[in-house]
Amino acid sequence: MTHRFFATLRQDGRGATLVEFALVAPVMLLMLMGFMEVTYQAYVQSVLTGAIRKAGRDAGIQGGQLNWSTIDQAVMNQVHTVSGNAAIFSSVHQSYSSFSKVKVPEPYTDSNGNGKYDIASECFTDTNGNGVWDADQGVTGSQGNASDVAVYTLTIQYPRLFPLSRWIGWSSTATLAGTTIMKNQPYATQAATSPKQCCPGTGCQ
Repeated sequence: MTHRFFATLRQDGRGATLVEFALVAPVMLLMLMGFMEVTYQAYVQSVLTGAIRKAGRDAGIQGGQLNWSTIDQAVMNQVHTVSGNAAIFSSVHQSYSSFSKVKVPEPYTDSNGNGKYDIASECFTDTNGNGVWDADQGVTGSQGNASDVAVYTLTIQYPRLFPLSRWIGWSSTATLAGTTIMKNQPYATQAATSPKQCCPGTGCQ
């Protein structure tokens, strides 16, 4: 009797679909959430990029550097519509006299030929006028003047859509950044600068 029962049970296919669904559903759900998370991140990045490019154009006109807070807020408001109000923003403004100087170290005299600046023994050209050698010669916190090149970067951190991140070791928040590089409009003659030479022991002259 028992043997006949188990033989019948082995041939009974009822409920097999339910078992198969229970096995496949978690994997499919995980893949679906992952796809939606990546797609959403790409969408937020697209909105951020578009908003920051417009902000760069707005800041490049005469008087634009006086409206940073308004320009930053306009970008944040636009990104908030897709990222939610829990998003955290931070912005950086930098200016350069030309495109060729963007993200380039301040020139220095490599006396010992080791390919790096030695603060104790080598002179440098203080391009940004802060009295110290910088690996990036841009003036931070400045939009620059007419015909200067401005670099505007805004970083956003927002909570992810799904708890998927905790399951696979991702951070619970996503961090994205948008950067635009634009030349300010020639609303006046570009200001000429005369960078000082700075040397150990003698200071900047």
